[in-house]
Amino acid sequence: MKLTGAQIFFECLKKEGVEVIFGFPGGAILDIYHEMSNHPIRHILVRHEQGAAHMADGYARATGKVGVCLVTSGPGATNTVTGIATAYMDSVPMVIFTGQVPTPLIGNDAFQEVDIVGITRPCTKHNYLVKDVNDLGRIIREAFYLARTGRPGPVLVDLPKDVIQASTEFRYPKAVHLRGYRPTVDPHQGQILRAWELLKTAKRPVLYAGGGVIISSAHKELLRLAEMLRAPVTTTLMGLGGFPAVIKNDKGERVLHPLWLGMLGMHGTFRANMAVQNCDVLFAIGARFDDRVTGKISGFAPKAKIIHIDVDPTSISKNVLVDIPIVGDCKKALQRLNELVEKEPIANLEELRAPWLDQIRQWRETYPLAYKQEGEGIKPQYVVEKIFELATEDAIITTEVGQNQMWTAQYFHFSKPRTLLTSGGLGTMGYGLPAAIGAQTAFPDRLVIDVAGDGSIQMNIQEMMTAVCHELPVKVAILNNRFLGMVRQWQELFYNKNYCATCLDASPDFVKLAEAYGAVGLRATRPEEVEPVLREAFSTKRPVMIDFWVNPEEGVYPMVPAGKEISEMLLV
Repeated sequence: MKLTGAQIFFECLKKEGVEVIFGFPGGAILDIYHEMSNHPIRHILVRHEQGAAHMADGYARATGKVGVCLVTSGPGATNTVTGIATAYMDSVPMVIFTGQVPTPLIGNDAFQEVDIVGITRPCTKHNYLVKDVNDLGRIIREAFYLARTGRPGPVLVDLPKDVIQASTEFRYPKAVHLRGYRPTVDPHQGQILRAWELLKTAKRPVLYAGGGVIISSAHKELLRLAEMLRAPVTTTLMGLGGFPAVIKNDKGERVLHPLWLGMLGMHGTFRANMAVQNCDVLFAIGARFDDRVTGKISGFAPKAKIIHIDVDPTSISKNVLVDIPIVGDCKKALQRLNELVEKEPIANLEELRAPWLDQIRQWRETYPLAYKQEGEGIKPQYVVEKIFELATEDAIITTEVGQNQMWTAQYFHFSKPRTLLTSGGLGTMGYGLPAAIGAQTAFPDRLVIDVAGDGSIQMNIQEMMTAVCHELPVKVAILNNRFLGMVRQWQELFYNKNYCATCLDASPDFVKLAEAYGAVGLRATRPEEVEPVLREAFSTKRPVMIDFWVNPEEGVYPMVPAGKEISEMLLV
C-alpha cells in the first residue's frame, strides 16, 4: 500500500516512539498538519519557532528521549537556529523537521525559501535535504539514530512540499549502517587499567564530572567510585545533578555530601577551584574542559596527572592535554573501573585520604558560599535557597542565562540527574521558559520551575500563552533587579561602572502581564514575603509568574576574572 510523504512522516515517528511534537504550521508544511489529526501524537502549538526548539530541547534533557519540533520553511526554519545551536553546544538529542519549497523552486528565491541545510550545517550533528519520497523513511530513521547515539546532538531534516505530497511504498529500515559513523562506546580495557594504576597511587584525587555523566546515566557509577576512592567530586554546570550534592543524615535532615565540592570554574566554589588546583590526579568524566571551567589554561590543574573519559574522541586533549585518554561511554567505563576497585581496594584508605579531606574541609569552612542579608530588600540568593527548601525532591529546575543561572547553580543543591535544564555552552537568554514547558509536557505531575531574570524572561515570554493553552502549570521565578545583571556586574568590575545599555527601568508589570496571558501573577518585595508567595505558587495548579524585587546591584561570587587562573577568585 502506497502512502504519501506526510503519512510516512507520522508512521516513522510512531516507530521511533515519538509522543509529542512542538511546532508551528505554515504553507510549506501544511500537508503534514493536514495529516496530523489521523495520528495519536500530541502537538504543542508554540507562539514562536525558537520556543519550539527550546521546548524540544527541554523535553529531551528531562526525559533522555529525542525531542522533536516541526516548523515551516523560510523564517519558520531560521527562527529555530538559536535553539538548534543551544542543543548542539550541550549535546542534546533533537530532530528538527523544517518545511521547504517544492524541489523545482529550490535555488530560485521562491517565497519563504531559505537554505536551512546550509545555515545549520555548523550547528547540527548532521542534516538532510530530502529530494525523493523513496528516501524519506530511511532518512528519518537515520536522523533519530544519529541524534541519540555517540555524542548526542540535533539533526535537521528539510522536507520539500512536493516530497511530502508524493506517494510511495512505505519501508522503514530495521537497522542503520552509516559508513564512517561508528561511535566508540566500549572503552579500551588497557586504558581503564592505566587509569586504575594512577588512581591507586593518588594522594589528592579529584573527580571532575560533566554533562556526559548525565547523558550516559552514569550517576550511580560515579557515586560508587567516589565513595570507594574517598575522592571529592566537582561538576561543571552541565554536570549538576550527576552527583548528590545533599544527602539525609540520621535525623532525616538534608546536609551536604561530605565528598561534594560544588561546581568549579568562573563562578565555582572556593573549595572546588582550590581542590582542582592542588590535586595530584584529576579524573575528568564526560566533561570538555570548557573555558569557563579552566580559566587560564596554562595554569589549570598544574600539579595533576589527568585522566579523561569521553565518548567524543575530538573532545580529548582539545583544550587541555591529558595523560590517560579513554574513549567510550562514561557509564561503561566507570562500570569497568569500579570492578577493578572492588577487586583490589586501596589499603589504609581512610588514613591516606584524611589530610586531603581535612584540607578541603578547611577551605569550605574558611570561604563558604555566602551573602549578606542586609536591610529590607530581597537577596536573590535567598530566593533560590527558599525555592530549594520548599521544592519537591523531584522538581525540575530550568534557568535563563546570567546571574539567575549562576545563583541557581550555587544555591540550589541538585541531587538527581536531569533536574537542571540550562543553556551551558551557548548561554541562550530566553531558554528557560520554553524548556520548562517542554519538561512539564513530559512530566505533567512534577513541579517545574524556571528561575529567570527580568531581562532574559522577556526573550521568549510569549510562550506563557503556550503554557496556559495547554494547561502546563510551570512556575516562573523572576529575580527582578532592573538590570541585565551579569553584564552590569562586568561593567562594575572591569568597565569603571559605565552601565551602558544594561539598565531595565522600563519593564512591564510582570503580575499584570501574567494575568493578561491567563496565568497567575504574584509578587514579593520584602524577604518575609518570599516563602508565602512560593508556597502559594507551588500549590497552584496553573502557570504562575512570580516577580521578586531583588537587590539591583547584587553580584555573583566567587568570580574568576577573564584570563586568570581559577584560584585567583574575587570573593564577597
